[in-house]
Amino acid sequence: MLDVCLMGTGGSMPKPDRWLSSLLMRYEGKSLVIDCGEGTQLALKESGFNFKPVGLLLITHFHADHVSGLPGFLLSMGNEGRTEPLMIAGPRGISHIVRSLCVVAPGLPFEVHIAELSHTGGSFVWEDFEITAFEADHRCPCLGYKVHLPRKGKFDVEKAKARGVPLKAWKRLQDGEEVEIDGVTFTPGDVLGPPRRGLTVCYATDTRPKDTITEAARGADLLVLEGMFGSDKQERAKEAMHMTMVEAAKIAAEAEPRALWLTHFSPSVPDPSVYIDEAREIFPGAVAGVDGMRAALSFD
Repeated sequence: MLDVCLMGTGGSMPKPDRWLSSLLMRYEGKSLVIDCGEGTQLALKESGFNFKPVGLLLITHFHADHVSGLPGFLLSMGNEGRTEPLMIAGPRGISHIVRSLCVVAPGLPFEVHIAELSHTGGSFVWEDFEITAFEADHRCPCLGYKVHLPRKGKFDVEKAKARGVPLKAWKRLQDGEEVEIDGVTFTPGDVLGPPRRGLTVCYATDTRPKDTITEAARGADLLVLEGMFGSDKQERAKEAMHMTMVEAAKIAAEAEPRALWLTHFSPSVPDPSVYIDEAREIFPGAVAGVDGMRAALSFD
């Protein structure tokens, strides 16, 4: 089961009733967070999570409402006794951003590893997750993220017997290990069927509509997109290189995810639910996100 929490849903600046946009995903005791604007450490606490399982921070771009919370977040981690390394990944230049912000967060009791990704995207594996970054369309280099949790094939007893796999190797092979017995090497493929459908969450904010988003989101279990404005602010959205809720819904209608959460609302939109009906006319499953919204995604 993959736990997903929309810790904050605001854009530009935090409000008394709305933290800045950030998303947390947790699976088997490991957590990752996307974006870290001002106050994200408080949003995490208010959502009922703690810092220790967070091993990866994904940054979409370097505007303040997505990175200015890093010093406080890292200091809060240290204050809770973290000693395990933390990885931070983002567009090229993330190393300079982290070093600069951490001037006010010296002496952290854990290592920070940094992965710089091309502005056109890239892929890497962290723990059980397969992370794919893709290019967004904003006023500065900006990435969206597709987070995939693969699922192994089902254990096939008849296949294992037919290939002469000793019983004592079954469990280790099922866990993904290679096993050598009496000079014969057995692999997980000797006992497992084809891979089954995994779980996918796609996240993109601070962007105009772009084909890369649609392709990354195709068939996802959950698509989280910005809907900064209602359709009455279409021209403002174009000028600011953001999306309206209707534009986000059009991406979902083409990509066909199982669910769509809208986030990153403008401070000028005090009640995003006012505009949700126009988005649902295009994608019926659209939901106006609220801080702390959670879902538990299960494998088929």
